[in-house]
Amino acid sequence: MSAEAHDLPGWRGSWLNRLIARPGFQSWASKFPLTRSRARADGAALFDVVQGFVQSQVLMALVELDLFRRLRAGPQSAEMLGRACDVPEDRMQVLLQAGAALGLLKRKRDRFSLARKGAALMGVPGLEAMIRHHKAFYEDLRDPVALLRKPDETKLSQFWPYVFGGDVDAGDAAIYSDLMAQSQRLVAEDTLRAVSLKGVQHLLDIGGGTGAFLEAAGHANRAMAMTLFDLPPVVPDAQARFDAAGMADRVSIVPGSFREDALPEGADAISLIRVLYDHSDDTVRALLAKVHDALPPGGRLIVSEPMGGGARPDKAGDVYFAFYTMAMQTGRARSADEIGALLTEAGFADVRSPAPARAYVTRVLTAVRPT
Repeated sequence: MSAEAHDLPGWRGSWLNRLIARPGFQSWASKFPLTRSRARADGAALFDVVQGFVQSQVLMALVELDLFRRLRAGPQSAEMLGRACDVPEDRMQVLLQAGAALGLLKRKRDRFSLARKGAALMGVPGLEAMIRHHKAFYEDLRDPVALLRKPDETKLSQFWPYVFGGDVDAGDAAIYSDLMAQSQRLVAEDTLRAVSLKGVQHLLDIGGGTGAFLEAAGHANRAMAMTLFDLPPVVPDAQARFDAAGMADRVSIVPGSFREDALPEGADAISLIRVLYDHSDDTVRALLAKVHDALPPGGRLIVSEPMGGGARPDKAGDVYFAFYTMAMQTGRARSADEIGALLTEAGFADVRSPAPARAYVTRVLTAVRPT
């Protein structure tokens, strides 16, 4: 009946949970006037969890068949779309009906069109590419218990070989760079909402890929010099980005691995954008020690990435990103408190965690090397 029963203190919460867990009680609660609205709401919420994987697969089919773009031109019928996608009309009807039930499409008579959420999905940079690459993630989640027992190899770890360091194939690097660059725009937007770069003279972005974050940061502070540091196969496209943005004279691109190479010098601020959650605690400790030593006294560190909720579990961080990093076989979605403790251990002070604009996009921590 009540999802909050576990919050009650001591024996009372335990007793109430045992009562709620009885099928007979649930049947009674769904009919009794004072409890039926809560019992039915809990039932609907539980069913939403049960059918969640089916919903994600419906979304995958809509994206793979490019139906959002097909419907952007105007309403179409199942017969028209089925013929265009080589899907039987009756099965296309099932997919379109499911898309409408999820609020992604709208139905009017026998035709379907884009709903507001479906149109918004197309407007989120990198979201469709992220959905497409989920095939590897879903393969690993097909047997979640096996994943929890730590298999020798996962599909997702093969998709993202860069996180293990060493040589990365140019083709893999291109896939990674493109996917990250597309989604990095939202992360950059929310990071720069939370953090002001006013007064920063030189920003070093570690693991910066093709420079999507640095481009946004360069627009936020037009007097700031910048350095991008990442693996050699990942950075070739960065120069073209900075040339097109008119920032080539402000940015130095330094290829290297933070595991093996010294960090570039001269920056009074360093950013780690979606870097720490890709790596183990030992790797993170070593990196933060390097970052601390590379900054001058008073230098600032910016950490921005998805985070778990810690004592207040968070859907995005503790469900999606926790299992995603598990399937990657390296790193984990840490809470802001856990990252803050690692920063303090590395010698940083004045650790702050601004309220996130969209926690499912990113959270931000800032810290300072003491003077």
